[in-house]
Amino acid sequence: MLIKLRMNVHFCLYLYPNLYNMAKLQKSIDKRNALIKATIELVNNNGFHATPMSKIAKMAKVSPATIYLYFENKQDLVNKTYIEVKEEYTKYAFHTYNENMSVEAGFELIWKRIADFKLNECENAMFLAQCDNTPMIDEQSRQAGIKHLQPLLDLWERGKKEGIIKPISDYLLYAYSINPLSFLMIAQKRGAFQLDKTHIEEAYQSAWSSIKL
Repeated sequence: MLIKLRMNVHFCLYLYPNLYNMAKLQKSIDKRNALIKATIELVNNNGFHATPMSKIAKMAKVSPATIYLYFENKQDLVNKTYIEVKEEYTKYAFHTYNENMSVEAGFELIWKRIADFKLNECENAMFLAQCDNTPMIDEQSRQAGIKHLQPLLDLWERGKKEGIIKPISDYLLYAYSINPLSFLMIAQKRGAFQLDKTHIEEAYQSAWSSIKL
């Protein structure tokens, strides 16, 4: 019976050589995803400096040496996590945006989807907020993150040309209109403030008023 079972296994591997490789690939992907998830959770709870690689490996249920199969060092892990979360964030923000929309309609749609992401994908949004204030994120990664925001930057540029958006730095536009959402997100997570639809609309109107001419 044992011999027959072994023969069947070998026969399956012979017929389906890619099956084993696919299983290995999925296991590798799962390990990498677990490291990304652990990094986000630990950084949110403890900060960057109190999140050593050993803790990340323990939470991800892999050996510390496994991390270095995927990432060069802690900074590389943090930067790649930042880029991946930023990509997910902006993909959600611009999912239903159409560049043919008016400036005001386009901004409202993007702003409200960003608000939805920050308030409902709180862990990822908090990680991005932490990344905004740390030297752990290198300039190359920051520039890559900015590129993911290009549809919003292009909308603002169009708005400036049409005399709708204030002709000021995009950094200031972002600081006035988008960054306050991070404050509201943290306040809600702490239980200090509970946002409802009325608050969201009031926050949007304040954001729009802060950047429009």
